[in-house]
Amino acid sequence: MGVCQMEVDEPAHQEHSTKCVCLDRGALVYQVHIVGAAMANPLICKLEQFRRLSAEDKRILEQITAERIRVLRPREDIIREGDEPTQINVILSGWACRYKELEDGRRSIMAFLVPGDLYDQNIFILREMDHSVGTLTAVRMAEIPQPVFEDLTLNHLCIAQALWWGTLVDASIEREWAVNLGQRTAFERLGHLLCELFLRLRGVGLTNGDSCELSVTQADLGEAIGLSTVHVNRMLRDLRAADLIVLKGKALTIPDLEALMRASLFKPNYLHLSEAGRALDSAAAPLRATDDLFGGPQP
Repeated sequence: MGVCQMEVDEPAHQEHSTKCVCLDRGALVYQVHIVGAAMANPLICKLEQFRRLSAEDKRILEQITAERIRVLRPREDIIREGDEPTQINVILSGWACRYKELEDGRRSIMAFLVPGDLYDQNIFILREMDHSVGTLTAVRMAEIPQPVFEDLTLNHLCIAQALWWGTLVDASIEREWAVNLGQRTAFERLGHLLCELFLRLRGVGLTNGDSCELSVTQADLGEAIGLSTVHVNRMLRDLRAADLIVLKGKALTIPDLEALMRASLFKPNYLHLSEAGRALDSAAAPLRATDDLFGGPQP
């Protein structure tokens, strides 16, 4: 079964036709991006889960994510703990991760980064990285200089609001990962992580029906959920035996997502996929300079 890919070799100025549709499957509401001839920009897809963007907002995002492109090999550090961040980075294709490494080489993955994800927003506050970011696969990413990002957040309030919303969701994911490590069983941890990754990939158009590409190794999964590679392998066998997943090479299929959610004690509310941000529709009610960043007009 094929999996959608984000990379397209097209001129930076080409228009991307994107339509976002809300579908309701039981308790889970999610967003599908229907695109024209070109694949949708993953950053736009991610931000529109929180805030509908105007045509001008999308044009600006297309422009700034096409100006400075960097391609990296698999298993390559993008920035290391102690380095000074100088720009914002956006993953356009491929997978990366945030991680911490102990003196003896043991590593803990604190977040998986998939297309549409930003990192290094802390350049406005922190002078050095307190963790490292590295690729897991070949990665194509956009580099956004600090002055450009400052202009984006100060002068384009709908985009700024969506970026803040995304940052709050990132923090929510970190809290859920803490619960995952502290309270869920090994079986539940792995199932929970697979549910999360599938929904995040679906949000940026990188699933094909009930399948997606799982571009990580068993060792990577173990470093994210605090299990040895042997234990991860055993839990994958258990998930297969329960008919909750089908894993062939890098192709992950979840035949019954709601069943996997129940088995993993997974509630998608922490991902905030209900599109509550649509109440702040930029097309219907553009924010003014005097409006609060989170939506309300100020006196």
